Amino acid sequence: MREAQPFTAHYVDIQSPRAEEVVRERLRDTGLITLSGFTSRTVFREFAARIMDITPHRDSDPDGLTVIRDTRRHTHLAGYGGFGNCELAPHTERSGVPNPPRLMLLVCGTPALYGGDCLLTDGRSVYTDITARRREAIMALSKPRTAFFGGGDGHATQVFTEHPDGRVSVRLRLDGHARFSPTVQTYLPYLRSALTTYQIRLPLGAGQGYLLDNERWLHAREAFTGSRLCWRALGEPRFRLPTGFAPASRSAITPTTAGPVVA
Repeated sequence: MREAQPFTAHYVDIQSPRAEEVVRERLRDTGLITLSGFTSRTVFREFAARIMDITPHRDSDPDGLTVIRDTRRHTHLAGYGGFGNCELAPHTERSGVPNPPRLMLLVCGTPALYGGDCLLTDGRSVYTDITARRREAIMALSKPRTAFFGGGDGHATQVFTEHPDGRVSVRLRLDGHARFSPTVQTYLPYLRSALTTYQIRLPLGAGQGYLLDNERWLHAREAFTGSRLCWRALGEPRFRLPTGFAPASRSAITPTTAGPVVA
């Protein structure tokens, strides 16, 4: 895991007159921004509605938002890990549907007593690293329909999707609702290693949060104790956002240069 100051490095002031413009620029560039100043659920939703068309789903409330907390009822239910207090492995939000939401905005309302830090991984760094060290692994992880995410109504897909325009998107989960072909299983240790190498820790105080491109960044969470509560909004950007990420050029990818990338 990388030790850095990601909150400061990716921070955007939502009170700034150029806030929405900067949000668009940062998402196109790095796929991640951090924010603060969310004093209530109302403030959170108003900001979310300015940058995305909020997508209601199974777990959302009537206003489209989801309250993420330990309900004490979902601890052992596959696919409901976010509603417990356990550790969550790196994943794409709603990976088991044909078209996962493009954006995820998560804000902390009440921090945990202990633990509960957000853990984020840039899929571009993972893709670059594995391409440099295990090209055959990238080929396997990019082969269509070699993964199945979700329950009985889940979706057959692949970890990395290489698009005709050269861009790449990532989709992943590693819980009980993830199944991989034998070919891909061979390379999962390399994938897990890269996920750990490029993971950044993001502690959130009350009113702080992050907005990420769900086709580029994977998110996870530490186990926690206490009454941790977060608000989450999922949706589609209200501006043009290119698919996934642009991988590093082939000439730039070598085992000696594929170390951690600072956004």
